[in-house]
Amino acid sequence: MNDISLPKLSVLDSEIAYREAGGREKPIALFLHGNPTSSYIWRNIIPLVAGVAHCVAPDIAYRFEDHARYLDAFIAEAGIGSAYLVAQDWGTALGFDLAARRPEFVRGLAFMEFIRPVRTWEEFVRGSKGREIFRKFRTPGEGEKLILEGNVFVERVLPGGMVRKLSDEEMAVYRAPFLTPGSRLPTWRFPNELPIAGEPADVVATLENAHAALAVSTYPKLLFAAEPVALVSPAFAEEFAGKLTDCRLIRLGAGVHFLQEDHPEAIGRAVADFIADIEKLAAQKGRVARFGRFNAER
Repeated sequence: MNDISLPKLSVLDSEIAYREAGGREKPIALFLHGNPTSSYIWRNIIPLVAGVAHCVAPDIAYRFEDHARYLDAFIAEAGIGSAYLVAQDWGTALGFDLAARRPEFVRGLAFMEFIRPVRTWEEFVRGSKGREIFRKFRTPGEGEKLILEGNVFVERVLPGGMVRKLSDEEMAVYRAPFLTPGSRLPTWRFPNELPIAGEPADVVATLENAHAALAVSTYPKLLFAAEPVALVSPAFAEEFAGKLTDCRLIRLGAGVHFLQEDHPEAIGRAVADFIADIEKLAAQKGRVARFGRFNAER
């Protein structure tokens, strides 16, 4: 799980680093991270899931539309035929969009602190302080100064989004991709992509479509909730899960936004059980496994 020497896959005009673990004969679990994190945020969860799945966590950082395009290209280049999606933050937006466009690709979906279009700023982020800082991020001139010059997303939003305190070594890994103002552009871009009060219109439209598809989907789902969290309150999570087909809700306890850092064991074990149960049921029904060449050839 070394972040210095992660394998890379040539995708479009770039290279995407990824981490992987687990036997290649197993179904694939595709882990999708959010902003400003990387596949590193899944480091303590992947080992717990690797017993039942071939875990793959790509590092992608572009505008949302580009992000989706690069994820599609990564999946194609890797030869992934189907996968369980495990996602948080912007990773959920990517996962929901992917599932809307390719429902047959999704074997199951596990998600937490998810992105959704909100009609007003009051619906976004729990607490006025959080809303105020994100308004500043989207204010021309002010957002660039805070994020590009001050690296606020990494230095304040990231550690403020969890209960526990990251070690110096952990913070060093999170800081590493964002050491210069230019390298921080993705962490500035994503707050400006959040679908709030109708803007930006293209992202709002894409995610409205994705959530509509999620609402009528039938693949199994697992939703994690914590308290007090930032985006998805326990009450909202319970209501949301109740409206979906085949969605189980897991309450984690205390957490803010980056739940993977506060509850890696609970999340990892729940995802592993989720995948194992689905695969067992599929085997009983005689379903033929089609995982793709990523398992067998790489």
